[in-house]
Amino acid sequence: MNIIDLHVHSLVSDGSYTPHDLARHAREVGLSAFALTDHDNIAGNEEAAAAAKEQGLDFINGMELTADFMGRKLHIVCLGFDAEHPAFQKLYERIRSVKEGKIPEIIDYVRAKGIDISLEKVQPFAFGKLDRYAIMRYLVSLHLYDRAQPLWDNYLDPAVRELGLDQNMPAEEALPAIHAAGGVTSLAHFHKNIGLKGLSRAEQEEAIARLHALGLDGMERWYPNYTAEDSAFAAHMIEKYGLLVTGGTDFHGSNRPQIEMGHGIAGNMAIPYEVYTKIILTCKKISQGAAGECRGDRELKS
Repeated sequence: MNIIDLHVHSLVSDGSYTPHDLARHAREVGLSAFALTDHDNIAGNEEAAAAAKEQGLDFINGMELTADFMGRKLHIVCLGFDAEHPAFQKLYERIRSVKEGKIPEIIDYVRAKGIDISLEKVQPFAFGKLDRYAIMRYLVSLHLYDRAQPLWDNYLDPAVRELGLDQNMPAEEALPAIHAAGGVTSLAHFHKNIGLKGLSRAEQEEAIARLHALGLDGMERWYPNYTAEDSAFAAHMIEKYGLLVTGGTDFHGSNRPQIEMGHGIAGNMAIPYEVYTKIILTCKKISQGAAGECRGDRELKS
């Protein structure tokens, strides 16, 4: 069975692998295709695409976009968009202006918490322009915790809130922009705090229906720590609203060591290649009605 992973992170955001090494690892664990979906960043996509080609793997452009919706923060996996399209470029410029904003002030906030940190020490951890993830990578290097999430909970997220940077693209604006660039959008890990956690199933359905009306194409049918009830609910929403099926492991390498790329937790995931095929075809259909071009491998396996 050919399997895929459409939710993967590199060191461009909060993963531990380079984009190049992700492709090599994908081959090692038996994948046929993957998407690089770094948080609000596409800087690793070209490298990942070239490495995927070297490894004989299919690849599709991706980004995990942070969006505000109904007073909540959501993660939207965006796939197959044309990164050069003006609509995407305008969206991306706004995203990066926030993610790269007030970096010295964030560093000062973290230093006040007793951490040995400075702009000079963080700079070598930048992948391109200095952003919050460079700070996170520096903090990871200090081995304060055995995973990355507490660094966000205890240092970075509080700093962002205090400095008034806890703002993201409204879903109402982000979803149409990805469509205009020929891409598809999918609700990631609806069951998490960065998602719809805390709402009743009826309230979650209402939110998903509203997002779909705004242009949301799909949602993750597979995720490593879905409960059986979460999986059943996701399947029901996908069928009821005609949503595109997506899924992925949310692989972060050593920053989330219990999860393996393509296989989830203790082998509890195996997303079929047909999911990738359907996404490519959907991108092409969207592109016919927009000026974008689906950026992925157009040679689909039989």
